[in-house]
Amino acid sequence: MNGRMIVLSNRLPITVDWSESRPTVQPSTGGLVTALTPILRQAGGCWAGWTGTDYEPPLSELLNTWSNTHSYSLYPIYMSPAEKEGFYNGCANQIIWPLFHGLPSRCRFDSAYWHAYRRGNEKFAHAVEGIWSDGDFVWVQDYHLMLAGQALRRRGFHNRIAYFHHIPFPAPDVFEALPWRTEVLLGLMHYDVIGFQTSRDVRGFVESLRRFLPDTRINELGDSLFVRTRALSASIGRYPISIDFDEFAAAANSVTEATAAAIDQTTIGMKVVLGVDRLDYTKGILQRLTAFRTLLNAHPEWRTRITLLQIVIPSREEIPEYRQLKLDIETMVSEINGEYSTPGWIPIQYFHRCVSRDELLGYYRASNIALITPLRDGMNLVAKEFCAARTDNRGVLVLSEFAGAAEELGQEALLVNPNDIDAVASTLYRALTMTETEQAQRMKVMRSTIRTHDVFRWACSFVQDAAISGVEMTATTARAAGD
Repeated sequence: MNGRMIVLSNRLPITVDWSESRPTVQPSTGGLVTALTPILRQAGGCWAGWTGTDYEPPLSELLNTWSNTHSYSLYPIYMSPAEKEGFYNGCANQIIWPLFHGLPSRCRFDSAYWHAYRRGNEKFAHAVEGIWSDGDFVWVQDYHLMLAGQALRRRGFHNRIAYFHHIPFPAPDVFEALPWRTEVLLGLMHYDVIGFQTSRDVRGFVESLRRFLPDTRINELGDSLFVRTRALSASIGRYPISIDFDEFAAAANSVTEATAAAIDQTTIGMKVVLGVDRLDYTKGILQRLTAFRTLLNAHPEWRTRITLLQIVIPSREEIPEYRQLKLDIETMVSEINGEYSTPGWIPIQYFHRCVSRDELLGYYRASNIALITPLRDGMNLVAKEFCAARTDNRGVLVLSEFAGAAEELGQEALLVNPNDIDAVASTLYRALTMTETEQAQRMKVMRSTIRTHDVFRWACSFVQDAAISGVEMTATTARAAGD
């Protein structure tokens, strides 16, 4: 790459902590940050994104200080409460998020939200306009910024722009519910390379192009597709995101023994089933709880011998629907515990809070089964983290067939349809009774897959394809950006 890499995402890779008298900045965790940091160090890049907070004078100084101690810089974007409400809480999370997860009935198709989304994308593009140089490569991340590439083209940016879509892309029969579907498709086609998590997502996007932009032409380009429509062209491919396997496995071995032992003290003599989810209706938490109740009904011999540890990470609770979901989950947990608890045994241990990484690794190590049953998920890295942490080659992964991870791990994980409550319960019973020999056989294969296809391979393969794709902005394409 001749120039810098500029990563553009909804959030910066840092968290602002306001608990002290003055704010402090801490690095965020997560696969995306882990994957892109070494590449940015090598390329001398910049990460632009929202700070997650309103503008405060001390914050710019803090971010500058942080950037000076790293080999890449941070470029903050600030949003007012009104911008956050329309762009983030509104369009991104009450239209695009439910629709792309196959739940159009949950959408609020408010045109004011859509206009806020367009303005938000313009704002992010304007921020990049202030920092780009000739030869720079811009890598845009996720559904918040599907129109950012088009906005950059309008501003005269002719270098390579790539986009990675972290969440599912729906089939055209679902996507057609979006009143602004053509604008989204054309906006995405202003990127040179468009990446998706799974083959299903690629199909959904390509079939939507064919249906709603009938002049679309598609050709194979190695493992990718080359698409042309309305004088726009892009390379489209599948790039499943992953984790830093080696680092995760090492951390699980070295820092979690005390944490795992503390967890074991609360579950002595029991099989431990683990659920870890951000608070969201797409995660299938209520269906999972119902399946667990069904297991206790169908197999009373497992009562007092099993416990479900359900961790729910707070998220978007300023949105009423999420507050109601939290209440529904807590009500169901209370009902199940009230119905089945005995002295010394509670069937569900429920935690609604953030957990430290060490604590999470401890839960992975202490659990016998990971029960991961989203109704739809782009990837779900919890599945991969659980396997990476199991350096003992024990444990069973029960995984929704609608999680992106199922495409890679489905041969060895126990796949379920989360809507089939009885089937989830019976699969959970199978996991409880699986021999250690079979567990080891399955876990070794899954761990090998994740080690081979780690987060660095994901990032490097995407950037390499963007660099060598040969997809260049023509004068005609640049003019089309103004359409």
